[in-house]
Amino acid sequence: MHSTLSLIILLLAAAVVVSALFRAWRLPSMLGFLLVGIIMGPHALNWLPDSPETRHLAEFGVVFLMFSIGLEFSLPKLNAIRTVVFGFGGAQVLSFILITIFITSNVGLPWTTGLAIGGALAMSSTAIVSKMLAEKLALQSEHGKQMIAVLLFQDLAVVPLLILTPTLASGGEDLWLELLTAGGKAIAVLLLLLFVGQKLMRPWFSWVASHKSSELFMLNVLLITLGLAYLTDQAGLSLALGAFLAGMLISETEFRYQVEDDIKPFRDVLLGLFFVTIGMLLDLHEVAHHWFGVTSILIALILTKTAIVWTIGRAFGNDSHIATRTALGLAQAGEFGFVLLAQADGLNLITGTPMQIVLAAMVLSMMIAPIIIQNSDKITRRLCGGEWAGRARELHDIAIKSMSADAHLIVCGYGRSGQNLARLLESEDIPYIALDADPARVKAAAAAGESVVFGDASKREVLLAAGLNRARGMVITFAELHAAMKILSLVQEIRPDLPVIVRTHDETDLDALKLAGAAAVVPEVLEGSLMLASHALLLLGVPLSRVLKKLRNVREQRYGLLRGFFRGATDEDEQLSETAQPRLRSVLITEQAAAAGKTIADSQILELGVEVLVVRRRNIRGLDPQPDMQIHTGDVLVLRGIPESLAIAEKYLLQGE
Repeated sequence: MHSTLSLIILLLAAAVVVSALFRAWRLPSMLGFLLVGIIMGPHALNWLPDSPETRHLAEFGVVFLMFSIGLEFSLPKLNAIRTVVFGFGGAQVLSFILITIFITSNVGLPWTTGLAIGGALAMSSTAIVSKMLAEKLALQSEHGKQMIAVLLFQDLAVVPLLILTPTLASGGEDLWLELLTAGGKAIAVLLLLLFVGQKLMRPWFSWVASHKSSELFMLNVLLITLGLAYLTDQAGLSLALGAFLAGMLISETEFRYQVEDDIKPFRDVLLGLFFVTIGMLLDLHEVAHHWFGVTSILIALILTKTAIVWTIGRAFGNDSHIATRTALGLAQAGEFGFVLLAQADGLNLITGTPMQIVLAAMVLSMMIAPIIIQNSDKITRRLCGGEWAGRARELHDIAIKSMSADAHLIVCGYGRSGQNLARLLESEDIPYIALDADPARVKAAAAAGESVVFGDASKREVLLAAGLNRARGMVITFAELHAAMKILSLVQEIRPDLPVIVRTHDETDLDALKLAGAAAVVPEVLEGSLMLASHALLLLGVPLSRVLKKLRNVREQRYGLLRGFFRGATDEDEQLSETAQPRLRSVLITEQAAAAGKTIADSQILELGVEVLVVRRRNIRGLDPQPDMQIHTGDVLVLRGIPESLAIAEKYLLQGE
């Protein structure tokens, strides 16, 4: 007992220190866990025992990771981008596997080993790529969209590879028969769970949720996840497949948001343990002895994946600079590669020195990846020329939006505070342009007709494109000192006479911000956003009496204007309850939508407690959304409600009951 407790304390201490360091270095914590396993494993300090029990527990990290991917899986969304996902992504994975089989066969390894290695190396890191794209504000760029589509296919490709690998390991004379049998089992289980499970999942979760017990709800989530994983494992498939199917089934219900939050702590802790066990496999002495092989595999991995992705990108009609950025972003190995490699090792498809060389090359490629992606623009400009081509595309939308604006207000950040300010500005017919770096929020708000564009306000060219030289004022609505100071520095350099109002959490940085050029500094959230709006209106010449009247009306309505906002990926750190906090959602009514031609009342969304705030029709905003109003094709309905109700309402509008 004493040794077990010491081991747990040691792991926790190492995890805390390494996670903190890697976050400070802006690297994924996953690499830190790999480093912990390498240093503390049996091939180095030998503080962590490589026991079957430890590995079995770590497998649950993969189970919950696959469950999370299942939660994000959406057939309608996948269908919308199916060409890029299955065409581009499928060609990349298949091409790399075939090339790997060809190379390994020529060095005397079985083709089954080549398939296992190729499948592992074909994966790229979703965690690293998505993080770096977000930091570079490139998620909505052409190369960003293509990277995400390829990563999505790779995530999906893990499922058949996890089914295929154990069959290959058996190596019997009837291999093809066994493969067909495994495929048949997978299809049978998939059809059974999807058709039967979908009919049972929503009423079952509704019954559990009706007891209003968070403990019962959590136990039910664990039961469904581990239960389906156990069933698929007993059917001769894999634990991960069952977890993926469980996530898919729950994603079709209104409980997916709550489930995602509840399962995250289990997933992150156990997944960290999984990467520690992967690191324990790496023998540094073996790697040092075969350094030439590791270096060769590393270089071959990066160059081959880059060449494959670039060639496929060009075949899909991409310009050379888009194809190059996409290829550089996907040149590394990924998390699921470790999952497949660990399975191949356990099944003795790849062991000993080849295992050590491949594992080391994968780890090194992921450590190099942030450097490659960070410098991808410079590399692309050197290889493809056209230094300003990519940047001009990013600034084009901002320049078009601000072209007709004069004496306007620039709103930096379009979170809750920025949206509250924008509503008051619109009520006074004051022109503004909002800049936000969250693509999910920008897409949702722009669909509702808001004057918001995607852009990083801390960049000189973005501010100039937003009409900084013509603006009457600026408001920085996010409370981030470093970014605010950078924006103030640029404003002081370009337009020192421009008044800037800054939001901050508290008064700690008030003096520093004022010294940097802020005309006013307003602290925090609800009352803070009201004061921010009042400063902006007064600055733009609105009479004081009218400003005070508006603020009084807002308070009398119990802050009705302050409830609901367009949800973005960067709102996760707000720690708000997903089930209690109202959100806004824009829904486009297409020709195939079930609600087209019906009235708002007939669509049954009002019965869900969802409010229709605004209807935008043919670029006209502000139509009065009465219950008897007919919904037309092309309308954009801005809905407000809790996430679960919004999900059901969107389904009613687009698909019917």
